Amino acid sequence: MRNGIHPEYRPVVYQDSSTGDAFLTRSTATSRESIQWEDGNTYPLIKLDISRYSHPFWTGGARVLDSAGQVEKFRRRYGTRGAGRI
Repeated sequence: MRNGIHPEYRPVVYQDSSTGDAFLTRSTATSRESIQWEDGNTYPLIKLDISRYSHPFWTGGARVLDSAGQVEKFRRRYGTRGAGRI
């Protein structure tokens, strides 16, 4: 591998802007902002619009569609065929 052509891979803090929750991971992302983490070190801060802390799927706020109603609507409109017929 050639030296000097790859971005620096270092610890970075990602923070959900809507909930304020943050997590530390490694990344090549850069930022002008920084934050002091729980371990006393200062890391670059990347703010996210949405993360696992605010996404409806992970928070349990995801909507479940009523597919049974759609199936019944289809059967009323088009009827059902016998099981043995092709």
